[in-house]
Amino acid sequence: MPVKFGTDGWRAIIGEDFTFDNVRKVAFAHAKVLERQGKTKVIVGYDHRFMSERFAQEVCGVFKQMGFEAYMTNRACTTPMVSFAVKYMGFDNGVMITASHNPPEYNGYKIKDSFGGSATTEFIKEVEKEFEKAKDVKIQGVNVDYINVWGEYIRKVKELISQELLNEGEILLVHDAMYGSSVNTYAQVLAGTKVSVLPIRAYRDPLFGGHAPEPIEENLTPLMEKVRAVSASLGIANDGDGDRIALVDERGKFVNSQMVYVLLLYHLLKNKGIRDGIVVKTVSTTYLADRICKEEGIQLKEVAVGFKNINEIILREKVIFGGEESGGYGIISFLPERDGLFSGLNILELLQISGRTLSEMIEEIFKRYGRAYYKRYDLHAQEDKKKKLSWLIDHPPEKLLSYKVREINTTDGLKLIFENDGWILFRASGTEPLIRVYAEMPEEDQTQKVLEEGIKLLE
Repeated sequence: MPVKFGTDGWRAIIGEDFTFDNVRKVAFAHAKVLERQGKTKVIVGYDHRFMSERFAQEVCGVFKQMGFEAYMTNRACTTPMVSFAVKYMGFDNGVMITASHNPPEYNGYKIKDSFGGSATTEFIKEVEKEFEKAKDVKIQGVNVDYINVWGEYIRKVKELISQELLNEGEILLVHDAMYGSSVNTYAQVLAGTKVSVLPIRAYRDPLFGGHAPEPIEENLTPLMEKVRAVSASLGIANDGDGDRIALVDERGKFVNSQMVYVLLLYHLLKNKGIRDGIVVKTVSTTYLADRICKEEGIQLKEVAVGFKNINEIILREKVIFGGEESGGYGIISFLPERDGLFSGLNILELLQISGRTLSEMIEEIFKRYGRAYYKRYDLHAQEDKKKKLSWLIDHPPEKLLSYKVREINTTDGLKLIFENDGWILFRASGTEPLIRVYAEMPEEDQTQKVLEEGIKLLE
């Protein structure tokens, strides 16, 4: 069975393709690539998924048996913590055992490269080639060494967030860890400030309550209800491995991920004055980012979906901020990596500086840059739909409903951009057997109609 890495890591169903034998072979292939590069020190982390700790021990054992100085985190951690260890704690490379936001039956293997971000496409291809050559890999008599990454990570994050601002006024935050490994992160960072943290779904459940630990609206009813019940200032959810974030405003209303990108970008440029560099977004990200960057005189680049594609730009140019529609945002002065905790803390800073509620802040953005309403629909990728998508890419329509197509973008699937800046995107998921259809328009009803019409094109 060949192993294929998607937009961020290799993911497979536990017991089917994600087996101890295959995981050891992937670790062996990874180690062979690092050997050629002269790298010697590796950190291995793991999340709350079924058997993640055992898989991590096997990975660590393979590296140690091959002569690497390999350590495993002494407790379940978030993916950004592994990236942090690579960037700040002297590791050459990192492995995170996680399937991120995928359903509970999945697990996965993420590689964090020497700069502290997702491994490049070239690196991944080398690992895949080595895997094809690998025979059965066994481990004998190897003891695993452990290291505390949590403490160092929390200390650094507290340094980078203004404690003064966090004490400006009382905020009640409901944090939804979705049973994942971000449990207790906000409570630790915000202890001693005027931000009180009320945790929910804050314990390990490898079944994630029966749902994928993806911070999308349909999975966040408990968070929305809790925010309303306790009259909280806002709610923050993180996915299974803590690299993504979702927001719920003070009314208990879900804030779409596009607005989170915009709020963070606005905060970094306007409030923190971080302007030396460019901004990167994926093709599925809001047109409001373009408008803000244009007004601020900041260059914006657009790449295919997947944070590894943002990292390709980070390795070549100075990047201030990068993010994508799926709720993953990287503030590059800290990490060239998505980080749900650090993103959430910057949102708290923004609210303290503005003195506004989250819904008021969003309304102010709309007044300044125009309104934008976004929706996404996921279709199971049957062969007929895959063929139809391929056909559409070669034969794009000149208009959809009454909206003329101003521009066609095939960076990742097919994106039709209309004259009013609205758009629809069709693309195959890199991590699941799905075709995703995304739409954003200046009016909510327009978004729904464009999305429905787009889905018809695949049928």
